[in-house]
Amino acid sequence: MTAQVPTQTAAALGAARALACRECGADYPLDASYACMECFGPLEVSYEPSLVTRDEIESGPPSMWRYEALLPVTAGAGSRPGLQPGFTKLVRADNLAAALGARAVWVKDDSGNPTHSFKDRVVAVALENARRLGYDTIACASTGNLANAVAAAAARAGLKSVVFVPSNLEAGKIVTTAVYGGTLVAIDGNYDDVNRLCSEIAANRNWGFVNVNLRPYYAEGSKTVGFEIAEQLGWRLPDAYVSPVASGSLLTKVDKAFKEFVRQGLVEDRAYQAFGAQATGCSPVSEAFREGRDIIRPVKPDTIAKSLAIGNPADGPYALDSVRRTGGAIADVSDQEVVEGIELLARTEGIFAETAGGVVVATYRKLLKEGLIDPSAEVVLLNTGDGLKTLDAVAPTSQPTFTISPSYDDFEANYTGDNA
Repeated sequence: MTAQVPTQTAAALGAARALACRECGADYPLDASYACMECFGPLEVSYEPSLVTRDEIESGPPSMWRYEALLPVTAGAGSRPGLQPGFTKLVRADNLAAALGARAVWVKDDSGNPTHSFKDRVVAVALENARRLGYDTIACASTGNLANAVAAAAARAGLKSVVFVPSNLEAGKIVTTAVYGGTLVAIDGNYDDVNRLCSEIAANRNWGFVNVNLRPYYAEGSKTVGFEIAEQLGWRLPDAYVSPVASGSLLTKVDKAFKEFVRQGLVEDRAYQAFGAQATGCSPVSEAFREGRDIIRPVKPDTIAKSLAIGNPADGPYALDSVRRTGGAIADVSDQEVVEGIELLARTEGIFAETAGGVVVATYRKLLKEGLIDPSAEVVLLNTGDGLKTLDAVAPTSQPTFTISPSYDDFEANYTGDNA
């Protein structure tokens, strides 16, 4: 069967004006479309000129919905029942900065979201539009965190969910998706295989795939990470930020958020740098940056950082544009360095990041060593998920310091007083 594509309803969608092609600029209605019919370029939400004030934002709810006026959602999104993600902590990481010889480091810790990753943000915006367009089933292709977020949000909203994941996903992410009771489909293949299948299913079923036919709305949810960083820094932009790169969307949308805040007059216009972080086992964007290419060559992922294991990243070219325009860079680190990054952040700041966070910390350390980022720069590191989701990565090196009998003498004989 062929899916029916819902069209825009009469309800106003905030300041959203149209879906616009990122390549040729052609406009389309605010429906369930994601590719330009003229040039096959990706679509994104464009907005009418409008103004929102700091006071209006600060008087909003303590969630991502405080930025409702800057998102493609109908009025009152923040007052409807939902998981209410966002407004997570921005942690001043002085111990980490000292360990790395840097001046000022912050960690934007999105492990505090309802399903413990930043994906709750993107799903919240996609789900609002799924309901607006009349879908009763939401779906996705996922490397884990998105599966968690879609299943949980659908359960809360009373919708059906069907999520598709690689069968070799971390066991914890399988459990934390299945527990919400939706349909979970494991595919014998990597994420790119899963994504291709989902594109075919989306063309034949009347489902709202958050990262396929609803992708333009979904992607806008990532802007709220950038909005929060600027607000939490006291309405100013940092010198730089380091984002993990899977599809490349998060890096580009934080950049978009900063530019939108400047246009709104909410922050002072100033230079900042965007940096991207990948695992060496899946680093097509980093390789393109290093080789000076505009074309992303797909790769077959082989890394412990499964949440970043997208071998053919849809927004890779746009991530390259962002880092080049801002004078940043994209680099990659080995799996061993990923583990070291997780441990370094945990042991200096008490933040247990998943593998994507380890990629970010390790890449920041590498950028410092290679002189690609100024150690005096104020930098925000994006931690997108909770380490409890990727326990296997650190289990071999995170074990009891020693095991003894219930004897004080045994304790005295083994305890050195050092923190191992």
